[in-house]
Amino acid sequence: MTTTAIASHELSTLDRCDRCGAQAYVRVVLESSGGELLFCGHHARAVEATLKPLSSQWHDETGRLHEKAPVADD
Repeated sequence: MTTTAIASHELSTLDRCDRCGAQAYVRVVLESSGGELLFCGHHARAVEATLKPLSSQWHDETGRLHEKAPVADD
C-alpha cells in the first residue's frame, strides 16, 4: 500500500487550477483517495456542493483575492 503525503503549504502563484489553468486559491483533498485537486475561486464555487462532502480537507485562500499588494517605499 502506497501513501502519498499532501503538503498543507500556502498556495502560490505556481499552483494552477485543474480546470482552467488560472492561479489556484482552493486545495481539495479527496477523502477516498487522498488525491489533491486545485481550483481557482470560480471553479471552486462551481464544484463546492459536489466535492465538499467528499473531501477530507477544503483549504480556501480566496480571501487573498481582496488583499492589497504592498507598496514599495521609495
